[in-house]
Formats: sequence, structure tokens, C-alpha cells
Amino acid sequence: MEYRYIGKTGLRVSPICLGTMTFGSSANKKEAFKIMDKAYENGINFFDTAELYPVPPKASWAGETEKIVGEWLRTKQRDSIIIASKVAGAANGWFIPPIRHGLTAIDRFHIKKAVEESLKRLQTEYIDLYQVHWPDQIVPIDEALEVFNELVKEGKIRYIGTSNDTAYGLTKANEVANCKGYKRFESIQNNFSLLNRRFLDSIAEVCKKEHISLLPYSPMAGGVLSGKYNSEYIDSECRFASYMANENPRVREQVKRFVNDETLESTKLYIKIAKKYDLSPVTLAIAWSKQFDFVASTIVGARKSKQLEESLLAMDLILDDEILKECDKVHQKILYPMG
Repeated sequence: MEYRYIGKTGLRVSPICLGTMTFGSSANKKEAFKIMDKAYENGINFFDTAELYPVPPKASWAGETEKIVGEWLRTKQRDSIIIASKVAGAANGWFIPPIRHGLTAIDRFHIKKAVEESLKRLQTEYIDLYQVHWPDQIVPIDEALEVFNELVKEGKIRYIGTSNDTAYGLTKANEVANCKGYKRFESIQNNFSLLNRRFLDSIAEVCKKEHISLLPYSPMAGGVLSGKYNSEYIDSECRFASYMANENPRVREQVKRFVNDETLESTKLYIKIAKKYDLSPVTLAIAWSKQFDFVASTIVGARKSKQLEESLLAMDLILDDEILKECDKVHQKILYPMG
């Protein structure tokens, strides 16, 4: 097992991270325990959660995922596991988080309240990596960094990261941290997959030059790259099938970014490449997303423990140049909204 460091931290993580956002919604506690046990037994030591989970976001079950992870965590040696969690982004983001009455912000009050509640649900004294779920466009980043720095000194969190941010946002935050002597963002969690390569621009350059790690989420493009949305029959339990039934129009709008004519056509071609090299499309997609020098660990998810098997096959897989070139040709041939 090749463990990788996150940024300039002492956190050494497996090249695959288990995302937990289905726990408490499409995966009940019993199944979630099976998924986490399977991941742990196969060498995964990095688990990512958030105060907002599970998804799709609902006020009635926000925080349930952390409770499930916390119960499971007590069955293991705490220092053998790296736990990442997140404070919900501001209500000026792409949707209003259904917690704290939809008045969330990345400010002192909300960060401290979120951390304390997450620690209780996770039944732990500290969180290894604490992340901003998405940036606040109103509150200056200085306030958040000051609070994070205090929490590090208090031993409640070890390191900090951000997500869904831009090259400007990441650079601005870390320049402020440098000037004021605060802890900096060591990681960024952004969407990155064969169907979404937008990270491969200036933000990737920032990560490489500043030694900041990308933790790619949705390497399967929300499950699209598995090929299940290319089928005539789509399981009603699939994520985007359930999203289409969501009462929030912004949540429904997200489906079009992931499932459209261009992404489905690209997926068809990636499936052909996978078959040619005797790989499953899932294994190909995850292996591709973790094969960049600025990536520390790729986040995968599952609704059932069996779904984890093809992801685990990508753990130590290194794709050769020939496969990478064929994947690049698909990207060059078909342009689609996801970038």
C-alpha cells in the first residue's frame, strides 16, 4: 500500500478515501458498517464526511452520517484512521443548507458551533482534516482562518482544507494565512473526473507549486461513468433518479450537468476503452483520477458494500501511457458542459 501525504501535513492517507454521504439515506446503518469495515480491511484509512450529510440534503436527517461514522469509529483504534469532515458553506452558495435554519456562514459562530456538534456526533476528541464545504462569498476569509487556527491550537482539529474553490480563492486564503501566521489550507476537495477536467487549469498549477493536495470527489461523475445511465432502465435508487424527485429545483438542475447527451456519449467510449484493457469502467475512472501528482486521495462512495469491490481494484493500479492517451482522445473529441 502506497500512503500519500496530504499537502505539507503529517497525514498519511490511502490513495482511495471512503466518502460517506450515502450513510443514513440510501445506505442504512447496518450497510454503512459493512461498507466501512470492507474499506478498512482493504487498507483504506481515510474517511470523509460532513455535518450536512447524508444527501440529498434534508433538515430531517442532517448529521445522521456523522452519527453512523462515530458509532463505527468507536469499534476501531482511533489513531489508525484519518477522519475528515466539513462545515456547511454559506447560504449564498448554490443552494441553502438545511441546517441552522438555512442561515449558515463561514464565520466564527457557525464554524465553532459546527465543530462542537461534529465532535459529539463523531464521538471523537479531534478531527484530522476539517474543511470548508464551499466558500463564503460575503464573510472575509480572515475570520474563518483565525477561528480554524484557534481550533488547531485547542487540539479539536489538526489541519484544514477547502472545497469547491477556485485558484483565486485558494491562493487568497493561503496568502492571508501566511501573512497572519495562521494554519493554511492543505487540501482542496473539488469535482474531478474523466467527464470533468476543469481542475486541470490554473488551480492544478497552484496545487503543484504550493504543495496543496487535491482530494477529488465524484471520480465516477456521480455514477455516470459506470454506464448505468446509458441503460434503458435506470434504477430509481440511483442518485440522479432520486435527485430528479427532489423538491429543490437547484438540486434537480444539477442532474443536467452530469447526465446529458455529451456525457453519455463519452461514457460509452470510456467503457469501450475499459473493456479493451480488461478493466471495469469504475476501476478505470477511479484509477485515472488518482494518477496525478497533485492528488493525495480520491474519494469513492457506495450504497452497498459490494459496490466497493471495483473501486478497490483501482487502489494500486497505475494506468500506462497508452490508456491515458486513449482517454485524452475521448475528451478532445467530445465537448460537454462539465468541462
